[in-house]
Amino acid sequence: MNDPAFPAGLADALRAIVGAGAVITGDSERAPYENDWRDQWHGRAAAVVKPASTEEASKVVALLAGRRVAMVPQGGNTSMCGGSVPDGSGTQVVVNLSRMNRVRSIDALDNTMTVEAGCVLATLQELAAKHDRLFPLSLGAEGSCEIGGNLSTNAGGTGVLRYGNTRELVLGLEVVLPDGRVWGGLRALRKDNTGYDLKHLFVGAEGTLGIITAAVLKLFPRPRSQATALVAVDDPAAALALLAFLRARVGERVTGFELISRICLDLVFAHIPGSRDPLSTPHGWYVLTELSDSTAGGALDALLEEALAAAAEAGIVRDAALAASHAQRAEFWKLRESISEAQKIEGVSIKHDVSVPVSRVPELIERAGAELARRFPDVRIVAFGHLGDGNIHYNCSAQARGDAKRFFEQAPDVNHVVYEAVDALGGSISAEHGLGVLKVEEIKRYKSALELDMMRAIKRTLDPHGLMNPGKVL
Repeated sequence: MNDPAFPAGLADALRAIVGAGAVITGDSERAPYENDWRDQWHGRAAAVVKPASTEEASKVVALLAGRRVAMVPQGGNTSMCGGSVPDGSGTQVVVNLSRMNRVRSIDALDNTMTVEAGCVLATLQELAAKHDRLFPLSLGAEGSCEIGGNLSTNAGGTGVLRYGNTRELVLGLEVVLPDGRVWGGLRALRKDNTGYDLKHLFVGAEGTLGIITAAVLKLFPRPRSQATALVAVDDPAAALALLAFLRARVGERVTGFELISRICLDLVFAHIPGSRDPLSTPHGWYVLTELSDSTAGGALDALLEEALAAAAEAGIVRDAALAASHAQRAEFWKLRESISEAQKIEGVSIKHDVSVPVSRVPELIERAGAELARRFPDVRIVAFGHLGDGNIHYNCSAQARGDAKRFFEQAPDVNHVVYEAVDALGGSISAEHGLGVLKVEEIKRYKSALELDMMRAIKRTLDPHGLMNPGKVL
């Protein structure tokens, strides 16, 4: 569909739109935009273009669409599935939104902020806090990921249990369509029952239907008190029982509930300087749980301590450490947030971002683990994640660090075992990272033919020439 080489004069036409410094064509300069942070996907782009406004983005897309040049929308390039990396053809243009990083408005009374796609997630969290508000999307890459990418992948993170995933945090969108037209859907309405809710087509579409350039996001009252604990339990079933126990005692104050296996902490202790075990004795499984409330004071600490004591009496909890200060709370969360980095240092692993109904998480871990151990005796399973919403990061590697690359070569067979277990339990092979390149073939096995037909029909309607992030999702 695309020309075999970058069309003559196109780079100059792009420079005329965005400025000479915002079009990158040199091999070494393009490299950071052509490779993913996990060093798993490597592509080659014809050019990287960085518009600074919606108008520029619209003109860039219209120009490229007119020449039938494929585009790869990109934000912070922290994708876990290769969704933000070009293919190896050298004909695709990366449209990077990082220069579009303005906060257009913030309305504390309406509890909204309108931001551009290139805003870094952590910056938005900090801005909300300055206005005594909370933007609850939180994930390990928040210091570098950008909100446009979060929206395009429908990112999850640690706050989904209480606040929902990214889809539930957006009220309106501005999108450059595949022909360059701009859909101005930046509405701050909590209710709008006038037909199809078009924004949900683009949230989670991974840039295959258009380029999100701005969004209206929901804000919430800033928590004034928090209570955090690292809790030792016997197994995932006990962790699930603890979740039900806490919810019965404290209701919706449960903001975070993260399941962590011991191997996760061992990797963090081995590879992340300054990390330490808050408990004196190792245990097989842990839960990092947090309560939050908009009222100030120390009531939550007492509430959590009492609840955990009662859970211990009921045989659910084996040990617990409650954070005694903000610094200690940060230390607990750093243990959780450092797991992926520690795994990366340890060596390449086969990653799975999957979800099942919350009640079936223990069954997933047991079922997949038993079959993996039978077929791959040297497997090491690093399981952790958001138990409160059924999303588990079920990562597999070799027991011996030196065997990591050899084990990684068995990824298709390992994936099959995990995905079959997920599917049998009514789950999804992608909970929050998307499909990208990694799962574009796998999804054909786990979505019905009708679902795929409907998705393709939407794609053909909005992007008839297949120019938006081709080869991803579908």
